[in-house]
Amino acid sequence: MKKRRIEEIVAEKLTKLPGKPGCYIYHDENGDVLYVGKAKSLKNRVRSYFQASTKHSLRIARMVNKIRDIEWMVVDSELEALVLECNLIKTHRPPYNVRMRDDKSYPFIVVTNEKFPRVLFTRKLRKDGGHYYGPYTNAMSVRETIQTLHHAFPLIPCGKSWTGNRMQRPCLYYHLKQCLAPCAGLADQTEYAMIVSRVEKFLSGKPEDLVNAMREEMSRAAEELDFERAAALRDQINALVDTQDKQKVLSADGEDQDIIAVVKDDRGAAIQMLYVRNGKLIGQRQFLLDGASDSAPSEAIQEFVKQYYADSPEVPREILLPVEIEERKIVQQWLRQKKGSSVTVGVPQAGEKMRLVDLAAANAEQALATFALEIERKEEFASLAMTELQEALDLVNMPYRIEGYDISNIQGTAPVGSMVVVENSEAAKSEYRRFKIRYHPESPDDFAMMNEVLTRRLKALVEDDEKFNKAPDLIMIDGGKGQLGAALAARDAMGLSIPMVGLAKKAEIIYVPELRETEPNGYEADDGWVEEIEPDEVSDRTDMSDASDVPDKANTSSPSIRGAAKGPTYFFRPIELPLNSPGLVLLRRLRDEAHRFAITFHRKLRDKRMVGSTLEEIPGIGPRRKRLLLRTFGSTEGIRRASVEELSSVPTMTRRLAEQVKEYLSMS
Repeated sequence: MKKRRIEEIVAEKLTKLPGKPGCYIYHDENGDVLYVGKAKSLKNRVRSYFQASTKHSLRIARMVNKIRDIEWMVVDSELEALVLECNLIKTHRPPYNVRMRDDKSYPFIVVTNEKFPRVLFTRKLRKDGGHYYGPYTNAMSVRETIQTLHHAFPLIPCGKSWTGNRMQRPCLYYHLKQCLAPCAGLADQTEYAMIVSRVEKFLSGKPEDLVNAMREEMSRAAEELDFERAAALRDQINALVDTQDKQKVLSADGEDQDIIAVVKDDRGAAIQMLYVRNGKLIGQRQFLLDGASDSAPSEAIQEFVKQYYADSPEVPREILLPVEIEERKIVQQWLRQKKGSSVTVGVPQAGEKMRLVDLAAANAEQALATFALEIERKEEFASLAMTELQEALDLVNMPYRIEGYDISNIQGTAPVGSMVVVENSEAAKSEYRRFKIRYHPESPDDFAMMNEVLTRRLKALVEDDEKFNKAPDLIMIDGGKGQLGAALAARDAMGLSIPMVGLAKKAEIIYVPELRETEPNGYEADDGWVEEIEPDEVSDRTDMSDASDVPDKANTSSPSIRGAAKGPTYFFRPIELPLNSPGLVLLRRLRDEAHRFAITFHRKLRDKRMVGSTLEEIPGIGPRRKRLLLRTFGSTEGIRRASVEELSSVPTMTRRLAEQVKEYLSMS
């Protein structure tokens, strides 16, 4: 009866489909998105999936059998449908779409969107108005290029953002003529903009025009007997030419091209991109495609092109493909609109352009083999690590999901906790969580803090909080018997039986809690048991069983963790695994990641508290004025360096307040 009802729902939706362009979304019985597609006519396209005469690939046939509901969105044109499809795939990551996957972060050079732009190294593309160049494959070469640009041009070398207002005295770079000193208000914005435009010409892969213009300027300077200026231009030209000579010439036409190739076999599909600017190869990049195992090469290429250029910071003049794609005309129209000028998407049949596509294909073959080998090694490591941990720790289930916990604070200030996760031995960063510790003892108490973090996490699991509703197969605590005992007290208070272990830092010993009816008398060398530890030894300062009721300042004379006296007595069995064993390597990685994640959050809160508390102590400076001051000057130190006039020019600030801020910070 239920099955017939579902078929009726789908049949009813099919009768209501409009004959307009738009996107369609298929859902399964749980409401999860299966597939996202676009169509010039939704009625014709969606109905074709359910016609008996249609021959589907194995992947699409499996998907059709799972469809339980259909959703669609109507737009005004096929071009709008293409843009919407790209956004929906990016949002939902449907399992039956061909999806671009990139396991590596490639380096870029960014020229920031500021009054006095900086030239920086980055691995993240942000929609911040900056101009991004790349990607490049060799980070060292990118850093060398940036260093060359800083030697050739008086760019901001300190990496700090400056508005051009006087903030401080010029540093040594100014006196060495390697910076125009916008920090001291000495830089001319027009002159600096000309320097940045030259840098961008070089980064765009068109250095010849720049070098020729600079040579003419050098000649004029020499004729005017300005030999110092001529010598500086000569050094800049030599640095640019040396960098230019290292780039491989691929095309005599001097065009801007992206060359794309695909290689498919039973291992999957790999995409190789070559980036050619002004006829020279400036970089390359590899991608794996998920869900492309039984799709045609044309489909794989088409889906990749749409997903890649949806977020790409740059669209070249020409894009070369290995095979024809069904939506080439509409994709070409979309890219022209995105670039704001002419773009050609073509499939070369012979000649130099065909040679470039073949070169990309050869690299794609190597990339696929490398990706396949990496996946095989990861799968082998995961299997060995989880099997070893299951056997060594005597676990009932394979530890597919392992959660690691750590605490970070300095003498009890800005205490935080971290939760990091691995699934199938791979970091699941979307599952990471951070905790602001609510318990603030007069002296540090890591045990009580660990108990609070585990209490809050496990309470959320019991209450089916959507952010914490995945149960771990194993919990690892960064620390020894004390931290593990605190975590066990939290687990037992929740009535759970999730396996827990502690990992001590020095000797890399794994501590496994055990219950014994016959209590051993201290450490017994023959069976490896260590002395017992009861929950009431974990903390004698506060009740942490209900974290929602944790006071800001706990009563240090309050009893130990609630229920500790009634709780079980644990004995901790030490387990030593070889340092290079997969199981221990996995736990060590998890512990180090938990520590990194915790200390990063702790530093952020600590720095924020230090900055905020200093300013908020000044009478008349509230949250809004503090925010405006920090936005204008960047930091407390920047505010301290500012003059009274500069401070009073900030919105909502008066001269009297500015003098007060200056006086207060000069004494602090």
